[in-house]
Amino acid sequence: MAFEIDEQFMREALREAEKAAEVQEVPVGAVVVANGEIIARAHNLRETTGDPTAHAEILALREAARINKHWRLTGMSLYVTLEPCSMCAGALVLARIDRLIFGASDPKAGAVGSLMNLVQDPRLNHRVEVTAGILGDECGKILKDFFKKRRAGMKYEP
Repeated sequence: MAFEIDEQFMREALREAEKAAEVQEVPVGAVVVANGEIIARAHNLRETTGDPTAHAEILALREAARINKHWRLTGMSLYVTLEPCSMCAGALVLARIDRLIFGASDPKAGAVGSLMNLVQDPRLNHRVEVTAGILGDECGKILKDFFKKRRAGMKYEP
């Protein structure tokens, strides 16, 4: 049952990734879930905004904090299509997110098991429960297709 719920919310994160690809952003999407409901959703907007911190996870956490009216997001889960980088992993710890669910691993920049595991470092004051690989093939495919077209000088069309 939990696996089916994780897939359902990851599909929503994939919809956000598709929105990013439509505007030629790296296709990463995220949703924040509280009490079984999506309260925030976002996709990468670095190119659009010119903001190096406009990763899907950061934007979703900001929206969740705004809706929650507090920075502490205890009891909430974040679903994201790609393993978070060190900036985003640090933000998850600082936001006190309970659970992180991600799709594809990121061997070049992932900070939740690939290069390091920041969200479960025992030296920090909060650790995040992690579930990896949910719809990993689908999450990886949208990224691979996007970069393949970009390298060929083509616009990505989902």
